[in-house]
Amino acid sequence: MGAIELHARPSRDYTAKLEQTQALLMRAAASFSPLTQASSLGAEDVVITHLINQLELDIPVFVLDTGMLHAQTLELLDRLKASSRAPVRVYRPVQESVVQFVRREGAEPMYRSIELRKACCHIRKVEPLQRALEGQRAWITGLRREQSTARADVPLQDSSEARAKFNPLAEWTWGDVWHYIATNEVDYHPLHDEFYPSIGCAPCTRAISLGEDFRAGRWWWEDEAAKECGLHVKNKEGAAA
Repeated sequence: MGAIELHARPSRDYTAKLEQTQALLMRAAASFSPLTQASSLGAEDVVITHLINQLELDIPVFVLDTGMLHAQTLELLDRLKASSRAPVRVYRPVQESVVQFVRREGAEPMYRSIELRKACCHIRKVEPLQRALEGQRAWITGLRREQSTARADVPLQDSSEARAKFNPLAEWTWGDVWHYIATNEVDYHPLHDEFYPSIGCAPCTRAISLGEDFRAGRWWWEDEAAKECGLHVKNKEGAAA
């Protein structure tokens, strides 16, 4: 059974949430320029990109190619670049930084300590994110409150920093996301059909079992409180944006 059959169950107020999301995206496009969407090509992000294209908004999309993505992620990226009205930009880590890190720590140091995992994330994700957001007044993410306890208070619009951050799916359920994908025939990541609700770099992502937390497949060997890569942490805590 695929992800659509398993999860496409809209909440009672799905239509109101969809209208709210559309209005938020249109307001962001009208009031903040330049702005961009950050996409990991997961279910939430392909929904947002589809909405941007459907509404014909001038919001480019960027993807971080860490050099350690699943082959299916890269294939979906190629399809998106070919089909999207909105421009899709790809940012990669500084090659020399990757070479030096791998030479010093080995190919998969993330399993040895949280510090090494976060160092790898910084080189492959956080530093490229800084370049992707340079000069942007705002950015759009697929964060949802339901994803984890750390994200339970995610606002629709976060203006607590100089660069505004929009989370248009903050109030959506997982069932809402998949209902949208099903009804709009959105191209989605095939690993979702193999019980991967959250998809990142290949060494740091696994399928989850029935009853496990939504993000249990990310950095599963670490303590739950450490499970962020730095992309969505405030500046005062040492992150990029």
